[in-house]
This record gives sequence, C-alpha cells and structure tokens, in this order.
Amino acid sequence: MKAWMARTVLFLRQVKEELTKVSWPGRDEVKAATVVIIILVLLLAAFIGVVDFLVSRGLGLFFRL
Repeated sequence: MKAWMARTVLFLRQVKEELTKVSWPGRDEVKAATVVIIILVLLLAAFIGVVDFLVSRGLGLFFRL
C-alpha cells in the first residue's frame, strides 16, 4: 500500500513540475481562438443543415414517384 502511495505522490510532483514548463496562451490568443471556433461551428452547422434539407427533399421527391 505504501508503494502505491509513494508512486502517486511522485507522479503528482512530476505533473506539477511539467506544468511549470507549459507555455500558456495569453488572453488575446484565447479570445481569437474562441472566435474562430465559434465561427467554424456555425458554418459547419449551416452546411449540415443545408445538406440535410437537400437530402430530405431529394428523398421525398424520389419516393413520391
């Protein structure tokens, strides 16, 4: 049981040490990335909506014949 606890403590210390090496993005960089992601999600949603509409219309016309 003690070996497990020692390994866990060692792991958490190593994680803390590695996190000090991370280059965290600045506020402006996070804002810009967020805007890009929101725009891309909206564009993808619109594309999927249009494709869904066209496929459902096409299938509706096909099965009506």
